[in-house]
Amino acid sequence: MKVAISSYDGKTDSRFSPRFGRCDYFVFIDSESRDWEAKRNPAADVRGGAGPRVVQFLSEHGVDATITGRYGPNAFTALEAAGIQAFEAGDGTPEQLIEKFQAGELTQVHAATGPERH
Repeated sequence: MKVAISSYDGKTDSRFSPRFGRCDYFVFIDSESRDWEAKRNPAADVRGGAGPRVVQFLSEHGVDATITGRYGPNAFTALEAAGIQAFEAGDGTPEQLIEKFQAGELTQVHAATGPERH
């Protein structure tokens, strides 16, 4: 399963970013092989609609699930439409979060977890 984790700097050993649509990077991790790569978030600096744009980006990269701190209504609607699972985390590094994901310790969300922001 390919998991995208929001990140400040694209490193697996530094704290993840709690922002989804406007994080600086996403760390893509294959949950089975543990191969990973970081990609700059193309929607980090857009004026509006960052959440849906990020979901399109993640979908184009074959992402099955995401881990972040908060999902706005537009982002969550787009994730749901794309069939991408959404998980919420409070703290940790991408390395720690993929461990928690595999252990079933992260909460899967089924609705937006925060208000829309611009």
